[in-house]
Parts: sequence; structure tokens; C-alpha cells
Amino acid sequence: MQHKSKFFWLLATLLVLTLVFTACKPKAEEPVVEEEAAPAEEAAAEEAAAEETTEEEAAVEEEVFKLGILGPFSGPSAQTGKQFEGGATMALEEFDYKIGHYTIEPVWIDSQSDPAKAAQAYEQAIVQDGIQAGALNWHSSVAVSVMEVTAKHQIPHIFGFGATEVVNETFASDVDKYGYWALKGWPTPAKLGNKYVAALEYYIEQGVYSPENKTVAIYGEDTDWGRSFGAGVIELFEAAGWEIVSEEYFPLEQTEFYSFLNSLKDLNPAVIAGTSTAPPSITAFIKQADEVGLESLIIADGLGWVDFCSLTGSSATNVIDQIAGWSGDAGFAFAEEFESRYGMSPSTSSAGLAHDGTKMFMEIAQAVYDEHGELSSELIQQFIKENVWTGKWSMTDGLVMVEYKYTEETTPDPVVGPGYYTFPVLQYSFEGGKCLGKPIFPVEGAVQELQVP
Repeated sequence: MQHKSKFFWLLATLLVLTLVFTACKPKAEEPVVEEEAAPAEEAAAEEAAAEETTEEEAAVEEEVFKLGILGPFSGPSAQTGKQFEGGATMALEEFDYKIGHYTIEPVWIDSQSDPAKAAQAYEQAIVQDGIQAGALNWHSSVAVSVMEVTAKHQIPHIFGFGATEVVNETFASDVDKYGYWALKGWPTPAKLGNKYVAALEYYIEQGVYSPENKTVAIYGEDTDWGRSFGAGVIELFEAAGWEIVSEEYFPLEQTEFYSFLNSLKDLNPAVIAGTSTAPPSITAFIKQADEVGLESLIIADGLGWVDFCSLTGSSATNVIDQIAGWSGDAGFAFAEEFESRYGMSPSTSSAGLAHDGTKMFMEIAQAVYDEHGELSSELIQQFIKENVWTGKWSMTDGLVMVEYKYTEETTPDPVVGPGYYTFPVLQYSFEGGKCLGKPIFPVEGAVQELQVP
């Protein structure tokens, strides 16, 4: 019995151990069968990924590039400022204010026709508003002043209208520093003023114009622009054998000229030639010249920069000027839309060129973006130096000039001449309540001969 008892205990112990070992043995892993994602789940995943990409793109598209647009939006040339604003706005609209994923936001910088105030306003636009580039400007004296600001902050500024040779001299004195005033939208006065003298000489040769003496009196606003124009045409007239009998300059705001005009009447020069960028001033000059009975031929460079006829009326008859025309059908369509929208006739020299200068910036910015996928002050200036100054890049779809081109020889001025930057000489007539500018030179585009008072 005792042996049986031991046997049963041994059997029981073995059975327990067997059960324990069996329980502790790891189970064989069953193959995992991945279930195919349901079509609805796949679509949801793809939609989520697409939404994530769209959100990333939207975040990039929110970038803003601020463009400072400098002009005389108040002060004596405020009418020109209105033309600037309208022309620039319409150019930006052509691009829907977009370059790639950047929104181009204009910052309107009011020069007030004052060099010191303009420089202060421009610096504020950089420091407070964060502009990264600039375009346009009207006055030469403003350009000379603001060049210091663009140099200090290294902000590329293009298509400034300040034509004075002082800008060119400053630019050439230190291109690395002053090259940020990168491209002029108006060449030095002598490059365009030569057509006035050439026109008069041509009609003298043709027997159409026979002045008793080849005498000329110079007048103009007392600014860098006025004096640059005066100096330029004096040199041209003297080279053609004309005698300068008077040279006078007046404040930009002046509107009373009777005393000066009566003194000119006593001198009786064959021609008086000058300029002003302030519409109230130049139109008063023309009207008062008519009132005192001045018989000289009048060259009023820039009279047609604004809608002047309502201020001069028939007094503008026979006044000589240089104004560009529209280069094609797009220009005439622009003029029609501009007048409909703003209630004034656009001048090619203010609204038209403001449009083209703004468009030039946008096209340069687009070229930079296409190459680099981003916009910055540095990349824009680099593109201008490497491509625009060298003549590799030019703009051929403007409204006023056939082609805006710069070369190493002309920069910061544009190339001047037929097919590039050029103004025909025209003479005004008053017909049906309107002042019509009729080209008289070059003769290839003339619609009438010179009319002598």
C-alpha cells in the first residue's frame, strides 16, 4: 500500500508539472492579415493630405511685398499726383497685385514737391511701413534728396522722373552706393531738348520761320529740374547760333508773372523757352503771356503733363511742347478707361509713364520670382545690375514708349532715340473748346508745319 501511495503522488506531481509547462509555453503567432482600406477611408486620407498641402500653400500666399510709390500727392503738383496714382493703380491691377505667392502692396509716399519732406516721408515708409522697393517720382530736386535715403537703406528704386544731370553725376560718383536709385524714367533734359532747336532750325531752313534775330530768353522754376532744362537748352541754342538775352528762374509756387512778361515784351526775343512742373504756375505763365501781348514763340516744356486746357483756354494756341503719344491701341484703351474712371484726361507724360514705370517694376519682380521663387530687395537690385543695366533685359509692352532699354553707356538714363525713349515736338491749337497738340517735328511724324504767331 505504501508503494502504491508513493506511485500516485509521483504521477500527480508529473501531471501538475506537465500542465504548468504547457500553460507557460508561448502561443504560436498567428499570421496577421491586413485588411484592405475601404474606398471611403482612402478618399478621406487623400482629402486630408490635400487639405494639408492647401493650408501650406495658403500660408505662403499670405506673404506681402511692399512697394513705395513716390509722387507729389499734395502741394503745387497735386494734379500730377492724381495722374500718378491712377496710372500706377491701373498697372498693378493688370497683375492683380500678384507676383507668384506675393501680394504687391503699394505704399503711397507723398513728396509734397519738397525735397526735405520727401526724404523724411521716404525714410518713414522704409522704417515704419516696411517698403522693400520703390518706383516713380516727379521732381528732380526730390530725386537728388531721396537718393541719399535709398543708398542708406539699400532700397532699389526704379523709374524716377527726376531728369537732372545731378542725379547722373551722383550715381556715377559711387555706383555701389547710389546705384539703388537704379533706373531713371526720364533722361537728362539735353537729350530731349535738342529737338526744340532742331525743329526751329529746320523750319528756318525751309523758309517757314524767319525771325528778325535769333534771340531766346530762358525761364523756368527755380529747382534742379528747371535749371537743368535751362542749362541744357542754352547750350543747344548757342551751338546753333542763337543769342541768349535773358535767363530767369522763379519759385515753384509762383503764379504772378506780369512784371517779368512785360520785361520780356520789351526785349522782344524771337523765342522764350522754359519749363515748370507745377500746373498752376505754368498755366498762369501761358495765360498771362497772352494777356500782355507777348509775340515771341513760346516753348513751354511740360505744359501737356497735365490736363491744362481748362486753365489756359485759347492762350495755349501756338505754344510748343514735347509730349509723347500712345504707342499703340493699348494706350488709347488705357486713356479711355482712365478718363472714365477718374474724370480727367490722362497725360502720356504723367499717367502714361507712371503706368509704364510701375509695370516695369512688376515685370522685373516677375523675372526675379521666376528665377529664385522669392522676392527681396537684394534679389531685385541684383537683377537690375546684371540684366537691366547691361541691356540684356528691356521692356517692350509699355503704353508710351516702344521700348524701355538701358545700357552700360546710358545707365541710369534710358536709351534715347527713335524706337526707344523719344518725345515728338508739337504745337497746340484751340479747336472746339479743346487744346490739340499737333506734331511738327520730326517731319516723318508731323501733321502740320510750324505755326508762327
